[in-house]
Amino acid sequence: MASKKDYYEVLGVNKDATEEEIKKSYRKLAMKFHPDRNPDNPNAEEHFKEAKEAYEMLSDDQKRAAYDQYGHAGVEQGGGAGGFSGAGFGDAFGDIFGDIFGGGRAGGQANKVYRGADLRYNMEVSLEDAAKGTETKIRIPVQATCETCKGSGARPGTQPVTCTTCAGHGQVRMQQGFFSVQQTCPKCHGNGKMVKDPCPTCNGAGRLKQNKTLSVKIPAGVDEGDRIRLSGEGEAGVNGGPTGDLYVVIHLKEHAIFQREGGNLHCEMPISFSTAALGGEIEVPTLGGSAKMKIPAETQTGGVFRLRGKGIKPLRQSEHGDLMVHVVVETPVKLTEKQKELLREFETSTQADSGKHSPRNKSWMNKVKDFFE
Repeated sequence: MASKKDYYEVLGVNKDATEEEIKKSYRKLAMKFHPDRNPDNPNAEEHFKEAKEAYEMLSDDQKRAAYDQYGHAGVEQGGGAGGFSGAGFGDAFGDIFGDIFGGGRAGGQANKVYRGADLRYNMEVSLEDAAKGTETKIRIPVQATCETCKGSGARPGTQPVTCTTCAGHGQVRMQQGFFSVQQTCPKCHGNGKMVKDPCPTCNGAGRLKQNKTLSVKIPAGVDEGDRIRLSGEGEAGVNGGPTGDLYVVIHLKEHAIFQREGGNLHCEMPISFSTAALGGEIEVPTLGGSAKMKIPAETQTGGVFRLRGKGIKPLRQSEHGDLMVHVVVETPVKLTEKQKELLREFETSTQADSGKHSPRNKSWMNKVKDFFE
C-alpha cells in the first residue's frame, strides 16, 4: 500500500502555519478539485479527498498535535477522512459552497454588517493650482446614518423583529437538483431582521441622503487622474458597518498657454521674421512669471528651446521639470506699400543665391525633381 502524503505538503503550508492559513489553503484546493467542478478529470476527486483528509486532521488541535509528534500513526485510529464530520471541516466546507453558489451557511448572515460604499468626486483643477497646491471646499451628496433611529430603521422606542421568512438566518434554502443551495432572504435582504414600525424620518432605511461640505487639500504637483482619498467620508455603513471613503479624482483644466506632460510644460511662442533670421532675445511666459530666452540667428519654425527648471515638480518627485518652448516664425500681415517694396528688394537680393539662403527649399525642390524624373 502506498504511503500517505504529508498533510502539510498536501495543503501546501508550513508546519508552523496558523489555523487561518490552513483553512485558506484548504478552501482554495477544495474549490479547485471538487468533483462537481471537474466532471472530466478523474484525478480531481482523489486530490479533493486528500485535501479534505489533511484539513480534518490539521484543523483539530488534538489531532494536529498527535500528527506532529507521531505522524500518520498518531491519527490513524482517530477517524480518517471518511465522512463530512467535524465542526472545523463543516465550517470550511460550508464557506466553500457559499463561494461556489453565491450563498453562505444558514444563520451566518443574520444582522450582517456592511461597509458603506466608496464615493468618487471629479474635481477640475487649474494648472496653476496643480503646480503649487491649494485647498478648496466641495459639496457632495451622501447616504448618512439616520440620527432619529441611529441607523436601525425602526421608530424610536421600538426594535427590528426577527424575519418571519428566514427565521433570522438571513438566508433561505432552495433545492436545485442534487444540491441544496442557500440564497439571501428576499424579505429581509440578508439582515435577519424586519422593521415593523419604520422610522418616520428615513422610512425604515436607516440612512438618509444628505449634502456634506468637505475641505480638500490639493497637494502641489498633482496630475491628471491622480486620486486623493478622504477616509471615512463616503456613505454610511449598514447595520453599524464602517463608513466608506471618498476619492477625489483630479482633472486638469485646459490652459490658455501651456500643455503639461509629466513635470514638463510645453508652449508655442510666435517670433517675428526678423528675429528668426537675425537672432535676438524674447520674453517667454512661465508659471512663475516671464523669463528671457535667446533666439539664435537663422532659427526655423518648429525649433524647440528648453528652459530648465521652469516646469512643474511632480508629486513624489524632488526636481522641477522644464519648459519646452516651440517657436513659430510668424509671417507679417497688413504691410504698408513701403514695407512690401522692401520685402521685394530683399527677395530679389536672395534669389541670386537661393541655395545658400534657403537650403531647405533647395533640398525640397531637388526631391521634387527626382520624383518627376
